[in-house]
Amino acid sequence: MDRDLDAKLKTMKLSDNQTNVEENIQQGEGVEELSNPKPQREPWYKKLSGVPLNTRPASPYTLNPPIDSDGLSWPSLGARERLESNNEESLGREARIANAVRTILTELGEDTNREGLLETPERYARAMIFFTKGYEDNIKDVIKRAVFEEDHDEMVIVKDIEIYSLCEHHLVPFFGKCHIAYIPNKKVLGLSKLARLAEMYARRFQVQERLTKQIAIALSEILQPRGVAVVIEATHMCMVSRGVQKSGAITSTSCMLGCFRSQQKTRDEFLTLLGRN
Repeated sequence: MDRDLDAKLKTMKLSDNQTNVEENIQQGEGVEELSNPKPQREPWYKKLSGVPLNTRPASPYTLNPPIDSDGLSWPSLGARERLESNNEESLGREARIANAVRTILTELGEDTNREGLLETPERYARAMIFFTKGYEDNIKDVIKRAVFEEDHDEMVIVKDIEIYSLCEHHLVPFFGKCHIAYIPNKKVLGLSKLARLAEMYARRFQVQERLTKQIAIALSEILQPRGVAVVIEATHMCMVSRGVQKSGAITSTSCMLGCFRSQQKTRDEFLTLLGRN
């Protein structure tokens, strides 16, 4: 019996020693892990190559002042050159655009000398100059003397302003309705000028998000009202006639400034009057 008891005690000591060794190893590994943490994996989207946000800094128009000293509002790089061109220079620009279009048609396998396409490059050039005429519009000429002193402090809304613009990603149209509201601060704007303001920014290469914001910021700069709200609902041909080809899709964007952003009741009133609430 003594021999059996001694054997059992030795077995228990060995098992205790083994447990202590394992605990020490685990504690040591834990300390090592804390002192040398494993490197975190880089998010998958940062590994994408050719993504604009990963290759160059973004420079949105709306980070710049809305109105320049000469009255142009967020002009394109060559807007002033276009604006200051004489008749000969304008015709030369039109001819260069037409030649570029003729090259595109040729590369697409078309015969640019056939009757239907004979004058298409020149027509397209004139159309593109018209579609982008908003870059040349001077906001002072658009607004003119239509800002009036008026003791009105309730909401002003102009709904269903038709807009036509060009998607800058595919150079195909997007079109729809623009709704503009503001709450005056001793000043009101002639109602037609709200539509002209929307037209000025729509006649450019655009994305709907920026178009919405530009209209709101410009109106806020002109009137200094208590608040501005702009909602645009549009159909984009770049996702209707190509790509995903979903003809029923409507894109809605909004920009709320001042009391429309800070006060839920004001925002709800606007959306209710639009029939969206």
